[in-house]
Amino acid sequence: MPAIGLKPEDGWSDDHAEPSYNRLVNLPCRGSHERLWREDGLYDLIVELGYNDDPVMAEMGSAIFLHVARAGYAPTEGCIALAEEDLRAVLKLLGGGSVIEIRA
Repeated sequence: MPAIGLKPEDGWSDDHAEPSYNRLVNLPCRGSHERLWREDGLYDLIVELGYNDDPVMAEMGSAIFLHVARAGYAPTEGCIALAEEDLRAVLKLLGGGSVIEIRA
């Protein structure tokens, strides 16, 4: 599975009025965004799950990430979170053609 290292200036646009909506952006950027470089370690391992990205449609919601869980599995803001050990185990199983299905 392709991987990139995050940089302190990496962000994710969640501003549906911007052309960069639901895309990786360099910070600072003018629209609303999420900073990907975090001190809490939640995004030390992060997978963008491909939500609303082909094509990107305004106001249909921004990225859903698979990332490291907070202590006690505290709620996310719409993402999927696993303990780091479990996330690493899942990532070892994934390849370029892998599909992750999220069920409620």
